[in-house]
Amino acid sequence: MPCPPDLTAMFHHHITKFGTAPDGRLFWGRGRGVLSAKYYQVMWQQVREDVLGIEAAKSSPLAQRPYDLRHAAVSSWLASGVDAARIAEWAGHSLEVLLRIYAKVIDGQEEQALERIEAFLRS
Repeated sequence: MPCPPDLTAMFHHHITKFGTAPDGRLFWGRGRGVLSAKYYQVMWQQVREDVLGIEAAKSSPLAQRPYDLRHAAVSSWLASGVDAARIAEWAGHSLEVLLRIYAKVIDGQEEQALERIEAFLRS
């Protein structure tokens, strides 16, 4: 899936410094074991408070769960016109599941598509 160059560089730095778990995970617990979902949730809430401020984190729906970032990425890709089959592959969904979950993102894009088709045919 696409990754901004700055984030890619951060991942490379992390891997160089810490390596990966035997199964390829970037982050692990004791003995390179799997981190619990509870640990992720506790850390996520702390990071949200650090970034947004304690009061804003309590009152804002923004990125309440790590999954919200994934949902935002998939929605952004669809809204930007990236091919749905490619997005499904990146997200690990079937095309059917992707379109069922994210149909509201692309609803109404037919008019924009028709404009692009007409512009293409005119050229």
